[in-house]
Amino acid sequence: MRILITNDDGINAPGLTTLTAIAHEVAGKDGEVWTVAPAFEQSGVGHCISYANPSMISQIEDRKYMIEGSPADCVLASLYDVMKDSKPDLVLSGVNRGNNAADNTLYSGTIGAVMEAALQGVPGIALSQFFGVGNRDLDDPFEPALVHGAATVRALLDKGIWTNDDYRIFYNINFPPFAAKDVKDMKVVSQGFRKQTNFGMEASISPNGRRYLWITGGRQDQPTGAGTDVTANLDGYISVTPMRADLTAHDMLADLSDRLK
Repeated sequence: MRILITNDDGINAPGLTTLTAIAHEVAGKDGEVWTVAPAFEQSGVGHCISYANPSMISQIEDRKYMIEGSPADCVLASLYDVMKDSKPDLVLSGVNRGNNAADNTLYSGTIGAVMEAALQGVPGIALSQFFGVGNRDLDDPFEPALVHGAATVRALLDKGIWTNDDYRIFYNINFPPFAAKDVKDMKVVSQGFRKQTNFGMEASISPNGRRYLWITGGRQDQPTGAGTDVTANLDGYISVTPMRADLTAHDMLADLSDRLK
């Protein structure tokens, strides 16, 4: 198997080291692991592509490249430049430092990479490590992902639903904020919503008197209801959520059509 790995935390992020180990285990001794990742952190860029600007690409070593661009740029660069003659069988993105569950998913460059892979017809899986009291003080806070990552990816490859429709399925995995030994199992769940947590803005004045605005976040340890990702993670489960890029509210189509006649 030929696997492409990328992330949104940047080429030097520790989570990418974890993902490299996972990818090699999944690919097997005869497989290939290619890395094409952002040169700098790209957290929060979502499915952004550098449409108006070129992206500089540099080769670091064999099968390892960095791009001054977004995670989606990295996937496009891989498919149409770096790996154009030997395209990947699978795209893995992560392992993100922090959860990409609930509404965080909508902002995530980690998710943006596998969304682009799906739009390009390549299977994609995003992996993120929830941080919390159960793992943040471990020698390796990515331990749950490292220990359980390959088995989770293999389970999806062997038994997951992979579609060939226009908006193909991709998967979002979040590993719980516990030591690896305390992780319970996998749960297939929906994307939740944190009702009491929103992004905001906070002003500050720099030493030279200029005014700046900083993005602020909220608490991540708020459950999101039964059958959803954050609640599963806080209960010690690996959450697995199937996703599509189609943003249509299909449940509203018939009613809206009737209203507007």
